[in-house]
Amino acid sequence: MQIRDLPFTDPGMPDARSGPHFLRWLGRNQLGGQLKSLAWGLLHFGSIAVLPYLVGLAVQAVVDCSGERLAVAGAVMTLSGLAIALGDTMLHRTAVTNWITAAARVQQLLARKTAQLGSALTRRVAAGEVVAVSTGDVEKIGWFVEAASRFTAAALTVVFVCVGVVVYQPALGIVVAVGVPVLALAVLPLLPRATRRADHQREKAGRATELASDTVAGLRVLRGIGGEELFLDRYRRASQEVRTAAVRSARMWAAISAVQVLMPGLLLIAVVWHGVNLAREGRITIGELVTVYSTVTLLTYPLRHFEEIAMAYSFSRPSAKRAARVLSLQRTAHAGDGPRDGTDTAAGGRSGDVEMPSGDLYDPATGLLAPSGRFTAVVCGDPDEAGRLAERLGGHAAFDDAEELPSVLLGGVALDELPLATARTAVLVQDKDPVLLSGTLRGLLDVPASGAVSADDALAAAQCADVLDALAQASVDEAPMDAHVTERGRSLSGGQRQRLALARSLVTDPEVLVLDEPTSAVDSHTEARVAEGVKGLRKGRTTVVLTSSPLLLDRAERVVFLHEGEVVAVGEHRELVHSEPRYRAVVTRETDEERASQAPTGTNTTTDIGIDIDIDIEETA
Repeated sequence: MQIRDLPFTDPGMPDARSGPHFLRWLGRNQLGGQLKSLAWGLLHFGSIAVLPYLVGLAVQAVVDCSGERLAVAGAVMTLSGLAIALGDTMLHRTAVTNWITAAARVQQLLARKTAQLGSALTRRVAAGEVVAVSTGDVEKIGWFVEAASRFTAAALTVVFVCVGVVVYQPALGIVVAVGVPVLALAVLPLLPRATRRADHQREKAGRATELASDTVAGLRVLRGIGGEELFLDRYRRASQEVRTAAVRSARMWAAISAVQVLMPGLLLIAVVWHGVNLAREGRITIGELVTVYSTVTLLTYPLRHFEEIAMAYSFSRPSAKRAARVLSLQRTAHAGDGPRDGTDTAAGGRSGDVEMPSGDLYDPATGLLAPSGRFTAVVCGDPDEAGRLAERLGGHAAFDDAEELPSVLLGGVALDELPLATARTAVLVQDKDPVLLSGTLRGLLDVPASGAVSADDALAAAQCADVLDALAQASVDEAPMDAHVTERGRSLSGGQRQRLALARSLVTDPEVLVLDEPTSAVDSHTEARVAEGVKGLRKGRTTVVLTSSPLLLDRAERVVFLHEGEVVAVGEHRELVHSEPRYRAVVTRETDEERASQAPTGTNTTTDIGIDIDIDIEETA
């Protein structure tokens, strides 16, 4: 795999049982790149290891006054230098390729998982943790994958050199063969503490990132209630905790580095002292002493990779654990579900292999039935319950529920058993806080669609005429469809953003459209026109609107009232206002005191509740 070939056509199915399992899976999937890096690493370190022997030959040639042997030694040293340069260059190239491809694979896996789970992901995993995994953690995981092959090459070189020194000069070689493993293992007692401190630092950094993400997301609200300083102080404290943890971790790694410098120095002293005594006794030559001394000196270079792999693993292990936690989340929460096949998990899926279901939408858990081709409104007393229901209707399991819930059925077919692309094509869910991406309005509406609904029709049904006028005024020289929409639509009011998102959903023309509070930020006049527009455009298609707005409810063909997670009443809006006190309390925002003051007969004096309301609740930009 080359960098130019990225992204991967299919990043594969990760082994997300644990962090170490995930790291091993990454290594296996990049075996070719790892072997290339190992080969170039052996050339590089092996050429370095040959130099001490050549230096010893050259020194001995000078002592013996042999010009021929000195010339041969010099020529071989030149070739060795060229091999070192070539090996180092290619080792760096292949190692960086391994790092980038590993990071790209993890990012593709995370992006695919995010697309599969949708907004349910942030309810299962904190948003700050998702950000940390997709940014800093990806880099640390790539670092370990990249360092693994270089460490393997260094370790093999050290073994070969120790064996070679023992064969070359047994008297000094025994000292080197015993001392080098001690050098490599000297830092092991310090690694558990260093790992714990690194984990603690990562945990603190993740919490700080999560706090910063939440603060930025709620900045407008914080400014409104004067809570900026409070959250700023919280972030300052969290930042200082990260700094303190980082300093403690750095101290431990500094101690490990000090040991890596001290131990080779002690080994060199032992080799020189013992070697000088052997030379004085005539048991070794000067050239052999220089060779062994140079070997020990140069061995400190590959030995540094023992420290690097320890650091890379200590930092990547918690990162891989967090990545595995995100990647192990399944689209359904049913016990015993294993990873889905490639049809469901591959980016985009393959909806063409499965027949598109159609018919009534039915939720066995609540008893909700949305007849095919009709406009159904659903009223929930709990807004959070409405949000969970919307995701269930889209084929996502309710992750927050402790009990196992049956799948929603479309035409008798379980949605969470369908490939993801098929389920998304059949049922589209627009949540109560849709996101507008930056770009042109034409690009915003360029989404996968049946082609039966044009962009103009969708914009008209969503009552976006004023939005087009606003965009035209902001871009004098451009047509409204080519006007630029800022990030998250921040230049538009809340109602305008909401209607643009609704138009985007209408363009797709799905078999079933589920809208969660689609008009909560618009005024009553616009809301009534939006209701009529959506009802007319979706005629003959299944539409489910979760709302408590009397204007939308009055135009629905069928109203379903859910109380404590179960359907308790079905009918038309005006009928339910008269016959169901709990329904009336929700749609009229009736308080407990007002309900208690009602006549014993339950006579309702508000027969046309909400029809003539004219309260402008549209947000300003």
